[in-house]
Amino acid sequence: MARGKATKADDLATLQMALVGYELERQKIEDRIKEIRALLGGRRTPLPSALPAGAAAPQPRKRNLSPAARKRIADAQKRRWAEHRKKTAQAKSATRKSSAKGEAKAAE
Repeated sequence: MARGKATKADDLATLQMALVGYELERQKIEDRIKEIRALLGGRRTPLPSALPAGAAAPQPRKRNLSPAARKRIADAQKRRWAEHRKKTAQAKSATRKSSAKGEAKAAE
C-alpha cells in the first residue's frame, strides 16, 4: 500500500474501530452516571439525549394554586412593596436639605 493513499476497505475498518471505541466510552459514561444518580439518592428525570429516539421528554407538572393561596401571595407582595416604598421615601426625605427660602415658602 502506498503511503498517504488509503483504500476504501481501510477507511471502513478505521471507522468501524472508531465506532466500537466510542460506544465503549459511551457505556462507561452511562455507567458512571447511574452510579452518581444512585449516590444522589433518587432517579432524576433523564436528559433529553438519554431518551430513546421515539420517546418524548416528560413534561414538568404545572403547579395549581388555590385562589386563597394566590391572595395570600399577592397580599404579602403588596406588604413588601409598601415597606420598600416607605423606606425609600424616608431615605429621600432624610437626604433632602431645606433652605431658608424653602422653609419660608412652606410656611406661607
